[in-house]
Order: sequence, then C-alpha cells, then structure tokens
Amino acid sequence: TNESFSATKNRSRQLWVPKTSIQQAAAAAGTSPPELCERVSSLFHQALTHAAVSFTDFTRTSEPRHQRAVRHFWGALRDGGALYKGSYEGWYCTPEECFLPESQLAERRDAQGRPCKVSLETGHQVHWTKEENYMFRLSAFQDPLRKWLRDNPQAISPYPFYQRVLHWLEEDLPDLSVSRERSRLQWGIPVPSDSTQTIYVWVDALVNYLSVVGYPETHGEWWPAVHHVVGKDILKFHAVYWPALLMAAGLAPPERILVHSHWTVHGQKMSKSLGNVIDPFACIGQYTVDGFRYFLLRQGVPERDCDYYDEKVVKVVNSELADALGGLLNRSTALSINPSNTYPCFSESCFPKVLDYRETKGMGRASAEDYEFVASVASLPLQVANYFEGFQIYKALECIALCVRQTNSFFQRHRPWKLNRKDPAEQLWLDTIIHVTLECLRVYGTLLQPVIPHTADRLLSRLAVEPEERGLSSLTFLARYNGKSCPFEGRQLGPDTGILFHRLEKSRQPQIETKKL
Repeated sequence: TNESFSATKNRSRQLWVPKTSIQQAAAAAGTSPPELCERVSSLFHQALTHAAVSFTDFTRTSEPRHQRAVRHFWGALRDGGALYKGSYEGWYCTPEECFLPESQLAERRDAQGRPCKVSLETGHQVHWTKEENYMFRLSAFQDPLRKWLRDNPQAISPYPFYQRVLHWLEEDLPDLSVSRERSRLQWGIPVPSDSTQTIYVWVDALVNYLSVVGYPETHGEWWPAVHHVVGKDILKFHAVYWPALLMAAGLAPPERILVHSHWTVHGQKMSKSLGNVIDPFACIGQYTVDGFRYFLLRQGVPERDCDYYDEKVVKVVNSELADALGGLLNRSTALSINPSNTYPCFSESCFPKVLDYRETKGMGRASAEDYEFVASVASLPLQVANYFEGFQIYKALECIALCVRQTNSFFQRHRPWKLNRKDPAEQLWLDTIIHVTLECLRVYGTLLQPVIPHTADRLLSRLAVEPEERGLSSLTFLARYNGKSCPFEGRQLGPDTGILFHRLEKSRQPQIETKKL
C-alpha cells in the first residue's frame, strides 16, 4: 500500500509500504492485504494524531479516486508512445520493489551461510528475476532531466542531493520496467487492456501526488507548484523516475523535492533484527509531544544522518525549552518583578534609537551589547522564514535558541530585581527591561508555533497575545523603539498557568519499538 498526506498547502509526504511485501506479510499473518493495510493505515493515523501533525488529505492507493487517476496516467504514457512491451531480467529486491544494477550490490551470506547478493544501501537480499513486462522509455528523458535540473538548481535540496541526482544522470539510464506479471502480484492495479500485468508499485504510488490534488480534472489548481518531502533512500524514484514519467505524460515536474536523511541509534541504523527501533508513541509519552517534536527538528540535519539517544533528548529539551525559554518567561512575569502583571511601557529615553550602536555613551541606559542583541531579534523573523522555506528547520531553531540565550543575558545583565521602584528613572528603566524581554518572548512564541504548538500557545496566551495577533506576516518587534505605537503596552497579561515546560527526567530505559502490525 502507499499512504500519502498533504501536510501543508503545497507539501506532501509519502509513507510507502511495498505491495509485494504487503502481499507476503498478509499471507504470513493469515489475513488479506486489504485487512493488513487497514491496520497499517490506522497506525499511521495514530502516529500523526499523537504527534499533532495536521494534514489536508490522507489518501490510500486502494481508493477509487486514486485508481482512476493511475489508469488515466497510464493511458497518457501509452498514448504518448512512452511504453512498450519487452523482456526484462536482473537482480530484483522485493522489499524495495525495484531492480538493482551490479554496481549497487554486494556479496554476503544468508542465514543458512549460503552466498547471496544484497543491496549495498539497505542490505536487503536480491534475486535474479526474468519477466515480460511493460517498459518505460526512461533513456529518452536523460537530456530533458538534465536540462530541468540545470535550469532549476533549487528543484532538489539540500544541495548535496541535487549533486547526487546530476551524477546519476551522467551515468547510463536504462529503460524502466513499469509492470509485473499478474501471477506474481495480484495486489495492485491491473494494466488497462492487459489483465496479465499489474502496474509497477512505484508508478502506482507516485501518482498519489496527482490523485490527491484532483488529477486528471482539477490538479491544475495545485500542480506543479508542489513540494515533495522524501527520504534519501527513495530519491532516485522521486528525482529521476517521477519527473521523467511526468514529462512523458505531458506534465511538469514538481517545483521542489526536499530530501532528508535518516536517524541512527547510538551510531547504528535502526533495525528490527538489532532491536533498536525507536517507538515514537513511547517517546511522546516520555518527552511530551512538543518536547519530542522540538528535539527531532532541532537536531535533524537533512544533509546527513543524525544520531538518536535518550540522554540527548533530555539534555536538549531541558536546556532550551525548560530552562532557557521557560525560565525567561517565569522570571520576566514574576510578581516580584512585574507586580502589576501587565505589558509595561517602553521608554525611548532609556533605550533611544541610534544609527550606530557603538556610539551610545551618554544616550540612555542601554549598552552597545543591548543594541546588538535587539538587532539580532529584529532580524530573526526573516531569518527563520527563509530557513523554514529552505527546509533548514534546524538552523531556524538554532537562531531562535541563540536569541533566547541573548535575552536571558540581557535580563541578567541589568538585574531588574535590584532596581529601586521608588525612583521614577529606575522604574522607567525597569519597565523597559521587562517590555523588551516580553517583546522577545512574543517573537519566539510566534516563530515556534509550527514546532511546539502547545507550548507556544501557552506562552502567547500568558502574554495576552490574541489568536489573530499570532501570524508571521504581521509580526512586529519593539514598535516603540521604531517610533510606532505598540498595541501590547499596558495590556493585562494572561493567566499564570504555571511552569511553561517541565524539566524532563532521564529515561530509565530506551524507547524501543514494541508495537506490532
């Protein structure tokens, strides 16, 4: 089966389980492929719900709308002369549903000690297979694919994966088998006008990107302004085969393909045989949904595999969410510091606007370091928006974490708890310190909404920021510093709901996957 959901207005994610594997697994479990797929689909739904991942659609290849789209797509390939019937033989990998060239194979021994060939990348065993199938004229699209990528250097990112695809396109690009004998694979969509063949799983699966946006009637409202989010192990299917299939069917390739690497555990690839597969349900229960989301997005670098271990989760989340962000909110809203429980006023005399912050002597209470810090926070929304758009979420969170540390330093540097409230000048400076700190927190809460939605909501509610004031496009910072009015000044803060993010306890045992399909 193939599960797909559109996670944002134009980004879609494929969750793929090979049809042959499903057919074999269902037989081993004494159930039918549809029943097994229903259970698998339910697990995906549960995982998304637990992780607070919203989506506009969740489609399955068993749905009539998708099967109709696949048959229409196949017809477009056939009518365009991109298909022919021929004999195909080679090393076939059942778990990956593809033929592999000798260059991607290695010699190993199976469980009985017999020599066998396996995929270099995944370690899955391959078997020599010979079939009469429908073939796709992939070789005819080598030059069009090269031109597409050279004309669109942002089509695949991060850049190392763009380079990898260009390298593939410099090698031979043999025609692609796009069907399997029906006698071998009953679980799938039959080839139109040829009931002896089943459409190849990857052609079937990839068309999900079209069927979910209304292909063949209304897809033009979305296509090709779409972004695919894929794992590096299925890059060739998405960045070589899929664009070529689309061109052959008279459609443009997707606007962008965003590629991510994998998580390892203590330096090893996750594997059921090693017993080190991390259970996301257990992690969410242990670290909270926001804590786990923050860790994965903060530490996940798309360009390379990243290592997971429980101690790292606890360290990162406690340091950056519980201590730095939560501590800052607690200190700046404490009744001992802010007894009126309001968003205090900003004083231009204490923090005057300057053209060169290195020449601030005698111009107020703010130091050159304060001006540098405020400039960093002012530039943060655009930085974060660019990093989000560039699929560099970890860099966006790195910038936010740095600014949170700078804000804590600003607050600590000026020791507002030491200021004399009875002195009007001191009170002005105290209010300004708190105002700047709350403004920073408002910016951080707004920017963190896609990453830690529940925590960001609590933070913004504590600052009395209304739902309609939480958008990125209308985000302002220190309006009074720039000579404009601030709608938050004098506003009563929201209710104190306690600690923003509780510190995590070190896990007694690793969060190993125990769920069974």
